Amino acid sequence: MPRPPQQVPSVSTVARAAGVSRQTVSNVLNAPHVVHPDTRARVEAVIREVGYRPNRVARSLRTRSTHLIGYCVGGDNPLLDRFLHAMSTAAGQRGYHLVLFTAPPGADGLPAYEDLLARNTVDGFVLSETTVGDRRPAWLASRGVPFVAFGRPWSSDPAVDVGSWVDVDGAAGTAAATRHLYDLGHRRIGFVGWPAGSGSGDDRLRGWREECARLGLGEQPAAHGENGIEHGAALATTLLTAPEPPTALVCVSDVMALGAQQAARAAGRAVALVGFDDSPLAALPGIDLTSVRQPVERIGRDVVRLLLDQLGDGPVTAHTAVPDAQAGTAPDAGPDDRTGPPPDTRPDTGPAPQRLLLEPTLVPRLSSTHPTKEQP
Repeated sequence: MPRPPQQVPSVSTVARAAGVSRQTVSNVLNAPHVVHPDTRARVEAVIREVGYRPNRVARSLRTRSTHLIGYCVGGDNPLLDRFLHAMSTAAGQRGYHLVLFTAPPGADGLPAYEDLLARNTVDGFVLSETTVGDRRPAWLASRGVPFVAFGRPWSSDPAVDVGSWVDVDGAAGTAAATRHLYDLGHRRIGFVGWPAGSGSGDDRLRGWREECARLGLGEQPAAHGENGIEHGAALATTLLTAPEPPTALVCVSDVMALGAQQAARAAGRAVALVGFDDSPLAALPGIDLTSVRQPVERIGRDVVRLLLDQLGDGPVTAHTAVPDAQAGTAPDAGPDDRTGPPPDTRPDTGPAPQRLLLEPTLVPRLSSTHPTKEQP
């Protein structure tokens, strides 16, 4: 005979097994702070044992919460792939899921955000790839929509610098790369960067320039262009064919560093290189670039935590915790000194914006193009 269909566990199933009321089970799921710790622990154990999962549709109708987070996916970027995976895991541990969508860059993409809000599809947004003049943060803040950004707004204008964000201290990363090359013996350390005005590119340029000055290296050569292997090769060729070429290069990205590596090999030059992002590209056999690693997994967890704090949603303690994937990452600097009272464009209610600036780490890989250079 065919087996009867397996009964899906319900709130009543949990309540009977735990010896409590349906309301107590509901409180454990939605307001655990009002339940006695011993009772809460017993109910959570039963939830895990029977495999109960809340009815998301019913909960949405009751609370007007979708438990969905909107995230606009950009182009092919391995760094953001890692970020998306970390964010998905962190959200899942709190009973949330991601809604992925695409939108044109800049103001042209705002209708996609507006459509999701009009349809009540998501509770809030995570932003990434913020740029100078990015209109999304102020647009969302003016409408009282919860959001957190991976990346700073790159503006001192209080009408633009709104909301919470988590970012990596790019200046600290390139400063560490410069010190690393200096400690290897290099005294002519060039920079391959992006055009001025890119925000993160300017930040990384500043770290290299300030560290060169601190080390007493004087004026050092730099070249700037669009991100790409071909551009990196062309810029490095310009620097390496100068009358006093650098013996080492700090590059604004791994892609640019790979181009610089190709240029150095084509010219038969032994040049020390450091990239940025520690992308999978940097560790490929035959490339082995030293690179600055962004703590992307930690950022993914932090943006979810800060967003759910805005939504007033406590942790779903019935879920099993996943071990910290970034236990060895340098600690964050905490909220920076720009945190202050919200400007008029921010919502009148809710937690104050949080800004976390995290330290990257250097991942040395010594290869044939990363020599020690003895300098007088």
